[in-house]
Amino acid sequence: MTTPASIPDPADVARDLWRLLEPIHAVVYFAPEPVEEFRAMGYRGYWMGYFAGRAAPLGPAGADVVHALFYNFSYERVSRAVPAAWSFAPPEKALHARLRGSVAALGRALGPAADGPEVARAAQLAMRAARSAPLEGRALFAANHSLPVPEEPLAQLWQAATLLREHRGDGHVAALAAAGIGGRESHVLQATARGIPREVYTVARDFDEDEWTERRDTLAARGLIEDGRLSRRGQQVTAEVEARTDRLAATAYDGLGTEETDELLRLLRPLTRAVLQEGDIPLDNPMGLDLRADPGRP
Repeated sequence: MTTPASIPDPADVARDLWRLLEPIHAVVYFAPEPVEEFRAMGYRGYWMGYFAGRAAPLGPAGADVVHALFYNFSYERVSRAVPAAWSFAPPEKALHARLRGSVAALGRALGPAADGPEVARAAQLAMRAARSAPLEGRALFAANHSLPVPEEPLAQLWQAATLLREHRGDGHVAALAAAGIGGRESHVLQATARGIPREVYTVARDFDEDEWTERRDTLAARGLIEDGRLSRRGQQVTAEVEARTDRLAATAYDGLGTEETDELLRLLRPLTRAVLQEGDIPLDNPMGLDLRADPGRP
């Protein structure tokens, strides 16, 4: 007989699933195939392709909307990419490029397993969760939710991973905002908590030394950073943000029972491990994902 003590915390399960699904989604940012697809569509440079691909579900959105929803990029970076991207290729072309490139990257990583029953079943379960997740207050998730579901299992798996990560991401933004942590400050807080080199954010989020120092000093003035480390208060706030994010993300899996959720976890582990073994996704990354701890472990 199952006792309450033996039932896993839904928030913990949501975090485990995020650690498995995020690398499947993230090939769109780091693998060469999607980058080449965006280039072939005519987008100028990596960042125009990035913003075009991720913002495409919103339609031909401008810088204000994309900056608000993505939360943690500088406005200058966003405004250099959109709306200019749509003059090179419209959003529907970006949608095609991101899906085609991501499926190619996953196919390379998974090899013959890409066409196997495990991928098909994982895609079915993940998509069922994604399609039943609540839309309210989650604008970027809702935009992706409006897209048609691909029929091909590997494409369906990538899109489900994308839906579930944007659902979680919208909740994370809400948790940060509720804690009074701005998007740019969140990077400094995360880097301090995890020991990520500032240089990662110089490349990935356009931080120069002056802005980094300014944001760090702001967090220090609030008592969240002390002597270059998270203070006790900083640790508490960071833990609260992550816990709230996990609780909000867990609502996506309400439609799966315990057995199906366990099955999804089991199916994803070897798939995610294969993706990570390709080495496209850097160990130090701005996604909050610790790849030094193997997400594919049992």
